[in-house]
Amino acid sequence: MLVQGGPWALSVISLVLLLWQEVSAIDVPLDSKIQQDLKQPPTIMKQSLKDYIVDPRDNIIIECEAKGNPVPTFSWRRNGKFFNVGKDPRVTMRKRSGTLEISFRSGGRPEDYEGEYQCFASNNFGTALTNKILLRVSKSPLWPKEVLEPVVVGEGSPLVLACNPPPGLPPPLTFWMDSAMMPITQDKRVSMGLNGDLYFSNVLAKDSHTDYSCNARFLFTHTIQQKNPFTLKVQTSRKVAETTPNFLSPTGSDSSRMVMRGEKLKLECIASGVPTPSIKWFKKGGDLNQKVKLDNFNKTLRIDSVSEEDAGEYMCMANNQIGSIRHSIYVQVKAAPYWLDQPSNLVLAPDENGRLVCRANGNPKPHIEWLVNGGPINSNSSLPNPSRKVEGDTIMFRSVQIGSSAVYQCNASNDHGYLLANAFISILDMAPRMLGPKNQLIKVIENNRTFLDCPYFGSPLPELRWFKNGQGSGLDGGHYRVYINGTLEIKRARAEDQGTYTCVARNILGKEENQVRLEVKEPTRIVRAPEHQSAIRGTMARFDCRVKSDLTLPITVTWLKDDKPLSLGSRLKKDEDSLSIPNVHEGDEGTYTCTVKTEIDQDTASARLTVSEDASLSSVLPTDRPDSPTDLELTDAKERNIRLTWIHGDDHNSPVTLFVVQFEEDRWESGKWQNLSSYPGDINTVILELSPFVNYQFRVIAVNSVGQSRPSLPSQRYQTSGAPPEVIPRGLKGWGTKKNNMEISWEPLLDTERNGPNLHYSVWWRRKDTGEEWSNVTTVGAKHIVHDTETYVPYEIKLRAVNDFGLGGESNIIIGYSGEDKPTAPPTDLRVSKIDSTKVNVHWTPVDPSTVLGEFKEYRVYYWREGSMVKGLRVNKEKKTKGFYSTVAQPTGILTDLQPYSHYRIYMVVANNRYEGPPSNHVEFRTKEGVPEAPKFFKIIQRSTDVIHLEWDKPLEPNGILIGYKLNYQTVNGSRVGLMQMQSFLPNVTTYTLRLPERAIRYKFYLAALTQVGAGEVYAEESPHFTNEAYSKDQVDIATQGWFIGLMCAIALIILILLIVCFIKRSRGGKYPVREKKDLPLDAVDQKGEDGSFDYHSDEDNKPLQGSQNSLDGGVKESDDSLVDYGEGGDGQFNEDGSFIGQYTVKKDKDETEGNESSEATSPVNAIYSLA
Repeated sequence: MLVQGGPWALSVISLVLLLWQEVSAIDVPLDSKIQQDLKQPPTIMKQSLKDYIVDPRDNIIIECEAKGNPVPTFSWRRNGKFFNVGKDPRVTMRKRSGTLEISFRSGGRPEDYEGEYQCFASNNFGTALTNKILLRVSKSPLWPKEVLEPVVVGEGSPLVLACNPPPGLPPPLTFWMDSAMMPITQDKRVSMGLNGDLYFSNVLAKDSHTDYSCNARFLFTHTIQQKNPFTLKVQTSRKVAETTPNFLSPTGSDSSRMVMRGEKLKLECIASGVPTPSIKWFKKGGDLNQKVKLDNFNKTLRIDSVSEEDAGEYMCMANNQIGSIRHSIYVQVKAAPYWLDQPSNLVLAPDENGRLVCRANGNPKPHIEWLVNGGPINSNSSLPNPSRKVEGDTIMFRSVQIGSSAVYQCNASNDHGYLLANAFISILDMAPRMLGPKNQLIKVIENNRTFLDCPYFGSPLPELRWFKNGQGSGLDGGHYRVYINGTLEIKRARAEDQGTYTCVARNILGKEENQVRLEVKEPTRIVRAPEHQSAIRGTMARFDCRVKSDLTLPITVTWLKDDKPLSLGSRLKKDEDSLSIPNVHEGDEGTYTCTVKTEIDQDTASARLTVSEDASLSSVLPTDRPDSPTDLELTDAKERNIRLTWIHGDDHNSPVTLFVVQFEEDRWESGKWQNLSSYPGDINTVILELSPFVNYQFRVIAVNSVGQSRPSLPSQRYQTSGAPPEVIPRGLKGWGTKKNNMEISWEPLLDTERNGPNLHYSVWWRRKDTGEEWSNVTTVGAKHIVHDTETYVPYEIKLRAVNDFGLGGESNIIIGYSGEDKPTAPPTDLRVSKIDSTKVNVHWTPVDPSTVLGEFKEYRVYYWREGSMVKGLRVNKEKKTKGFYSTVAQPTGILTDLQPYSHYRIYMVVANNRYEGPPSNHVEFRTKEGVPEAPKFFKIIQRSTDVIHLEWDKPLEPNGILIGYKLNYQTVNGSRVGLMQMQSFLPNVTTYTLRLPERAIRYKFYLAALTQVGAGEVYAEESPHFTNEAYSKDQVDIATQGWFIGLMCAIALIILILLIVCFIKRSRGGKYPVREKKDLPLDAVDQKGEDGSFDYHSDEDNKPLQGSQNSLDGGVKESDDSLVDYGEGGDGQFNEDGSFIGQYTVKKDKDETEGNESSEATSPVNAIYSLA
């Protein structure tokens, strides 16, 4: 197999070929010369269905396509006898094909050609067979003429209107309609059975009609035939009697049903009764699985793809309020043969060994019969072959010789069908061939590991040896190593290894050789690398990059700035060993990388440039954003470019580092400015590259270290001419959104990529590898949906954009796929092995890839935990999934993360990208016992200074039968630990008390549960330190008790109230006797306040007022002229020193004041006095 991709790919191919040789089989490379010379027996590529029903209105085509070298010849048998195609003028055979075409243009009856056909494809090396094709002509017979008497029935009685459609091929679909061609309404009471009859569980007066008509639809002829209508007359009664249920279909208490594996199973129970019974379904020994669907108002149980696990006793129960009745249906599942291991073609060299294996399963178990070239393998007419031995389902070949090539047929059959597979054995003798390029030149760097490839093929397998410069006895060992695929490894190439190497392949049929010339080169190195540097703005910066390399290898030196190619232009200068940057500015800051490349190696080095201000200038000259560029001018207009020139604005003491050119066009997004390109800050004229069919105007923005300027005024407009689209639409893909369509989509062109008016897209598609013509459509949108496709078939798709100026470029052809459907077949023979405590190996038989109906994604296992084998332990039955991607003939996978000592149930489905297929057989297994989880909890309680009490509980997941607990403990003192001690306990013991020899000793404990398997997860705890921690984790803390908190709050509140009372007494001085003071003359220091009140100052201001103590203790009568008597409700206001700040009011009546309880209660001052 020659694969493009260089020496490594060829090396891999050679290795694979040799590995296949070791298992006594050859896979021939797809090299054109080898394929041209390769002689092989025929292989059937295409054939018609086994049960082939044709439309009598069309020509009959029976397909038979085969390949081989020489090209096969074809012959046919009909009903077991030779069918002479040339003698029948209506029958022709296609050229280079065995396909028959039977034409009826000149007359003839298709029925005359019904029968069993089989095609034989032969050449000098064997004969391959198709299946036996049973050809039948579709039939749609007329309904027999009959006179139907009116059906008279009493109200409430059951009724069955028989359909009895004429037998067609294939059988017709039946349905009931009235004279207005409207379907008969069906419900829980009235429904059609599987046999087409119309069942009434009980008849009502409204059922009286004269036009109950059964219709039969024949699929092949697309015709509908109608039976004469029934007339139903219902005799009404004043009261309809209630009746117990009774089955109309099926009859009796039980029945049986046989169904083939993979077919659709339908079971039916229709019952009569008043009221109308309801139907329920059960399966003996378990619940109905997910495959079961209930149709026809629960009267029909349906399983779309039956497997062996669906066999058993199904029960339907009909019940109403009067009673119930049951019917048992015994379902037996048989199976036509299906493949477990289908034989495949075998290519061997002379004197090699091989085998053909044919394994199939079914119910009953299939009989395996071998044929050779279409005849029995042990008959006298078959080829004698002493190297062949038949052992049941296997044919062993030993020391095969030229002339033993043949096609073998495996026929697996039982009472329900057969399978036929062709597999040839081809004996290939071929002189050695070299598959790689001739006289290849390999250049390597000195001291590197080197591989010289020499892919080859031959039969028998050639022996390959390497030589250097045509001398020596072969290179292998020491400095060299020859791999089994013929590749020569030089572990460390040196200068003396340079030369011409010859590989020679030899077998008994000849020899072939090829040469590889090796050149060893010096490595490319940067010997003087650029260094980090800081430059003042306006000065020159220089980076060195001196290189040493092999003189025979041309080198290329490139510079990058911040990992992007550096535009050298007229300012930046690059010579052989350095890069110079004159007049540096802030825009030059960044990381500069020198990259040196040859054709076989490279080296890089980087350094950073930092630009700083001249301190003397920056302190004097302020900086700002630059002014806008001015005087934009367009010149030198061409079809796809134009020159734009502008005048610099003031840079405000910060040089312009960048100009950004923007454009606006008025056709697609008018008014929106977009960046077109950017240029260095030391130029003022540029050539702009433009797109076709765009009406441009431009503006320029200047950028310096402070920021960017305002945009310039726009230039005049420039209209480019139109052109065909130059850009091929991107993102072309095809994928089905439904099972019978394919959506082709792509990314629409940008507005500036349209290049002209009336843009649309021309889409082309066709089925891949069928040779059919391209279909196409033109659309303005970005997608097109192809309808009525087959499910998941590949299409070739291409696309081009078109406008009024012409066609754009055509895209590459991509492969798209129509939609996926639900896979139709389940994986079979699901089984498990190597059951461990937490994992199990899963095996299954894969599905036929054609049944996936989509892109194969994975085999998906659904598994869940049914229960634990530990009695009384509840488990989570959540269903989990795991996917396995495998395309081998005997796939296997490992299901991990299982819970030990548990009962599991699994099944498998095959999945494509959208759907899952039907489930496989269910498999139950039990995992082995494992080690337990950690105990549920582990407490250390220290209630006194000399005793530690330990408590724990059993693990949540014991993972087996607990046999006890193991406790290890040791003393700890910082980083020092004592000797480990151990205690063992029975499984019912969950406490332990340890007496401490000393008060200050601390212990670390390690507790684990035990099963027969061993100790489980360890739960570690450390005892508390007596001097720093509480005695016990559950000891009561008085500071957290509610009564203690409440007591402390009450004490704090009382202290707060006492402090407030003392403060107020201090500030007011008791009740103030004004009369003793009001007649005294004002002192010189007395001052009148701004609000008209007086502030009295005396030397005794800091002393208690006279009588204040007496008024507090009640020993002296209070003054009647207290300031309190003049307040509003006694709610006086005072300054911080106790002076009155309100105005005098009329003195209130004492009795009134004393009786105003609400005022007293609401006054905070009075409330405080009442407390005092």
